[in-house]
Amino acid sequence: MSRTDLLADAFTMIRNAVRAKKEEAIIPHSKILLRIIEILKSEGYIENFKEMDVPPRKMIKVYLKYDGKKSAINDIQRISKPGRRIYAKRKNIPRIFQGYGIAIISTSKGILTDKEARKEGIGGEVIGYVW
Repeated sequence: MSRTDLLADAFTMIRNAVRAKKEEAIIPHSKILLRIIEILKSEGYIENFKEMDVPPRKMIKVYLKYDGKKSAINDIQRISKPGRRIYAKRKNIPRIFQGYGIAIISTSKGILTDKEARKEGIGGEVIGYVW
């Protein structure tokens, strides 16, 4: 079975691991996913991550972050889908929960958070929301 939306699959794997209170989630490897995971680490939503070479493919092990019993990630959603792409101009970049969450945006300068995209003054495709 082929995967048509690798990002949505990875977001679902992380969401399910958080809801099951797992210590880690193992997601497929891609350059885009690696950059998104780096953003999640820099924003404090995950503890750490590690690239693994499990034959026949590479994987990313994501170590989830908890404060007591409460997870740092309340929810992670895919916004732009293969059947319907969602774009935001630089003036219309969404604010997630008035700045408490982040929007992940694919721009011409790479994958950025909503704050970084506003600072750069560029828009792009809204990949997802994390809060």
